[in-house]
Amino acid sequence: MAGIGQIEIDELYVGVDRFGCQYVIPIQAKTGRDQLSPVQTKQDLACCRSRFPGLVCRSVSAQFVADDRIAMFELCLQDDQVKILDEKHYCLVSAASITPEDLESYSRARPRFG
Repeated sequence: MAGIGQIEIDELYVGVDRFGCQYVIPIQAKTGRDQLSPVQTKQDLACCRSRFPGLVCRSVSAQFVADDRIAMFELCLQDDQVKILDEKHYCLVSAASITPEDLESYSRARPRFG
């Protein structure tokens, strides 16, 4: 990338929300002892601004914190510093361990729109 050189984006998604707003979502994923990188986040955001100037960029980083747990962060730049906008933790389970009763319970618990 001009002015930066080679950068690494683990995954990149482009999508649209129900209101028609278009997004570009660069993903940074780390496992084991690898640490999330503010430099990589800044490069991800710069790349998206350059390549997708009309889209809203929502930078996401994922860090495996245990064999079955993952932390996900939405990041932004504020005063040239990488800041966490949101953080969520998830327990990863096999599909076989989720019962039909679980799925029914989850569908009742989620807010519904419209």
